[in-house]
This record gives sequence, structure tokens and C-alpha cells, in this order.
Amino acid sequence: MTQTVQLTREILERLGAADALQEAGTMRVRSPIDGAELGRLVPHTTEQTDQIIQRAHSAWLEWRNVPSPRRGELVRLLGEELRAEKQALGQLISLEAGKIISEGLGEVQEMIDICDFAVGLSRQLYGLTIASERPGHRMLETWHPLGVVGVITAFNFPMAVWSWNTALALVAGDSVVWKPSEKTPLTALACQAVFERAIARFADAPAHLNQVLIGGHDVGEQLVDDSRVALLSATGSTRMGREVGPRVARRFGRSLLELGGNNAVIVTPSADLDLAVRGIAFAAVGTAGQRCTSTRRLIVHSSVREALVARLKKAYSGLPIGNPLNQGTLLGPLVDKDSFNGMQSALQSAQADGGKVFGGERVLQDTYPNAYYVKPAIVEMDRQTNTVRHETFAPILYVLTYEQLEEAVALQNDVPQGLSSAIFSNDVRETEVFLSASGSDCGIANVNIGTSGAEIGGAFGGDKETGGGRESGSDAWKAYMRRATNTINYSRELPLAQGVKFDV
Repeated sequence: MTQTVQLTREILERLGAADALQEAGTMRVRSPIDGAELGRLVPHTTEQTDQIIQRAHSAWLEWRNVPSPRRGELVRLLGEELRAEKQALGQLISLEAGKIISEGLGEVQEMIDICDFAVGLSRQLYGLTIASERPGHRMLETWHPLGVVGVITAFNFPMAVWSWNTALALVAGDSVVWKPSEKTPLTALACQAVFERAIARFADAPAHLNQVLIGGHDVGEQLVDDSRVALLSATGSTRMGREVGPRVARRFGRSLLELGGNNAVIVTPSADLDLAVRGIAFAAVGTAGQRCTSTRRLIVHSSVREALVARLKKAYSGLPIGNPLNQGTLLGPLVDKDSFNGMQSALQSAQADGGKVFGGERVLQDTYPNAYYVKPAIVEMDRQTNTVRHETFAPILYVLTYEQLEEAVALQNDVPQGLSSAIFSNDVRETEVFLSASGSDCGIANVNIGTSGAEIGGAFGGDKETGGGRESGSDAWKAYMRRATNTINYSRELPLAQGVKFDV
């Protein structure tokens, strides 16, 4: 038994989630760290999936009548349980997703933070009072629980995205059915075990408020197509979104899509290059380039390109690559062989387009023959080709040059995706143009910080092929509720709107 397997089993035992592991299971879960099999699970059948959704629907019928501040108390207890198990959960993320340990712990902190946010939100689900044109009338809007929320998550944030959805859904009065990525189901089972601890302390919550679906594409399709699922929140590739969105729309359900990103950083002549190097390196290399907000394109002014690229190459050369559980490691493995092959294919295409490739090769094969560690790649391009416009989920940074800011913004926006963006500049005119209506077309636009590492207080998401969804902070809670406009006549007359006369 390898160290990764032993540590995984110990964490699952600690959290009370080890019973799900079955030797006869057909779903094999492997660690990106060394390729070892962490365990096997038995996928849910069609009948079991139907039962899980029905139980979620029944739970919603009861939960929707619980006052929102009381619902917030359950989320507060969940936050406490997450705090108590932060170390174990953070380690499990590293073991199953391959993130360095500080990023694993950071993801759990993000879960704790969204619980804090949702607890406060539970007392702030405000509607509006609206002026009525009719005398003796009052008009207002009210917000009500929506129903069952289906959550489909990707491997790269195996816990946090669930918490973004679930914390808000619970205070909104909804129940949740969660289908995690086939690559990271153990983290989902661990979260479910922690959630059950909170439920036990809450005492009077209905059973089956949050349930986990284990399975592959067929299970996901069943969740997508079921009319009892009022909102389907799906995080993944643009290809996945093209399938999910229309299928949910055909049954007039709601979908919240968080899809691809091809995020750019613009560096202007006035930029603080020390700041830019640190911001770009983390955003491009963090999570081995496997974030939807990873920086994939660097659009740099010709006057500072040579100096900036030289500093980035130096920084890349010194990055500690290795086991993500070890302190000091900054770059862990790609999630699997398919991810590695996709990276190599993109680099070959970029070279065929005239790109100059620095890095990108596989390393540590002797130590980890069944894992895929790579050097991050910098690819200098003379133009933005189709290869550059395509999102490759790996640590590849394409470098492009510009002369005028308008040209840089046009390059940034000339991709199908519209998630995150950033500019490094000390010129207030440049930054304001970047943030204006004619600037970045992304859902996230940053100044003097990188494209990744969003806080939970702001709504997260993007436009174009990113899907248009918004999760986490601000008013993202509205996606999990239904709105009703109410008009109350407290007079003894019945005037009609728009001056219509209809006397009988």
C-alpha cells in the first residue's frame, strides 16, 4: 500500500466515509500524485438515481417552509465542521486532485468563507417595494425557494464549487443532489460525511437535504434531464455545456453554467514588473494550469516584452516540481495521462504555427512512472492562432505583443471564452479603459492582480462560451430562488392598470 493510498484511507476513516469503498466496485479512483489506485466505488444505478432525486424533492417540500434564518443555522454548523476538518479535507484534495497542500487548504478555507457569507445572507434575502400607479395599491416582489438543485462539479475544485452552490441553495430553501467528477468522488463523499455531522447537530432538518450521486456520463445525463431538478449548476468544459444547456432548456429548467476560460493578462509599459511576474506566475502555474481562471495568454507591450519574458523564464526554471503533499512544492502533477497528451498536442500545434516553446516536457518519470509531472511552458507567438484561442487545461502561457492598448484589448477579447482577465498598469487611464464598456468583455476584470484566486464576496462567472452563470457572492443567490411580483389592493375600488376601463 503506497503512502497516498494509506493516507487517503486514514482520512476517509477519520471522516466516516470509508464504507463507500468497495473492492468489487467498477469505478476506480486514482491519485495524480503517483497513479496509485485509492479505492473503488459502486456507481448508482438508474433506479437509485431516480430514488435519490425523489428524496431530494421530498426534502425540499419540507425545507422550503423552514424560515431562512433558521436554514442559515445549518450552514453555520456546516462551517464549524469544515473548520474542524480543514487539514484532513485539504490533504484529501491534494491526494485526489493533485493540488499542492496550500491550495488544498485554501480550497477548504473557501468553503468556510462561503458558509460565513451564506449565514449572513440568510437574513438578507430581500425583495423590493415598487411604486404602484393605482391608488390604494401596493406592489412588491418576494423570493421563494426554487426546488431541487443539481450540482455537477469538475475535478479541479472538487469541494469548493459544491460549497458555493450548496451553501446558497440551503439558505434559499432548496435541496441538493451532487454529482462529482469521476476523477474526484472521494472528496465528495468526505464532504457528505461532514455535512451529515452538521445535520446531526441541527436536529430537525429533513433527511436527504444533500445527497451525492456516484457515476459517469449516464448518471449526469439523468440528473440533467429530470424535470424534478429545478436548477442544474454544471462546471466543466465548453463541450459539456453545449450538451447540458440545451437539454435543460428543452424541459424549461434553469441551468447555471461555469465553463471554459482562456484568460489573458495585459502588461503595459507603466506596469510594476515585480508585481506582474508574481501575479502571472501564480495564475499561469497554480494548480498546474488546471483552473478555469488560469492565465493562458500574456499580451505584453513591445517595450517591456523582452525583460518580462526573461524574468518569467527565470522564475519558471526555479519552480519546485514534485509531490504536492511536500512543503515547498509549487507545481504538482497534471490530473492524468489525457491531460498530459492534450498539453503535448497543443505545444506541437503551437510550434507548427511558428511558436517558440520554452519548457513543457515531462519530468520525474523515474520517481513517478504512472504520474504526469511537467515543466510549465512559455510559448512566444507572433500572432493569435486557433491554437492560442483554444483552451488547453495545462500550464501553457502564450506570449503575444502589442503596441497600442486598443490592440491589446482586441486581442484579449478575440477568443470564444469570457471568464477572467487582468491588466498590470500604473496608468489610471489605461486601467479605466480596460474596465470600461469598451474594455475587457470578461465576467472578471482585475487590475494589478492575476486572473485567478477570486474571493467569494463577488459573483463568479463569465460570458460568451464561459456560459453566463454566476455563483458565490453578490446577488448570485437569486439563481437559487424564484421571484413573485405581488400587487395588494387595500382600497374599496378596482382601478385597472394603464387606465383600462372594464365596468360590469
